[in-house]
Amino acid sequence: MEKMIMVVEDNPDDEELTLRALRQGKVANEIVVTRDGAEALEFMFGTGKYAGRDISQMPSVILLDLKLPKLSGLDVLQRLRADARTKLVPIVILTSSSEDEDMLRSYQSGANSYVRKPVEFGAFANAVGQLGVYWLLLNQPPPRK
Repeated sequence: MEKMIMVVEDNPDDEELTLRALRQGKVANEIVVTRDGAEALEFMFGTGKYAGRDISQMPSVILLDLKLPKLSGLDVLQRLRADARTKLVPIVILTSSSEDEDMLRSYQSGANSYVRKPVEFGAFANAVGQLGVYWLLLNQPPPRK
């Protein structure tokens, strides 16, 4: 079963940078992109336009932006943590927010990691590449029941 990365990002420029950074980091896994909080939840729970999706196939990691349309990243995080099917999926907050309150609320809501987006592409590509390697190759996920 191939490992999948889910990117939840509404900014097309940041989405492209993230995808390019993952490719540069030699992350060849399937990458699913959703562009707002509601779509992210539809994908995870197999509803809406993702009705019928095999929800036993969960992402190995979700890269989640905080500032999203329809439903904020924090709301997405809280809903995923509240459901037994998704509460253990690793979630990395990948955001441009430098607010300490956002970081605190993310961790309190169950984020596994919090990464601020570097402004400069080289630094951003390096950070995202390292995230991909860590979560896909090094991290040991909890056993599936």
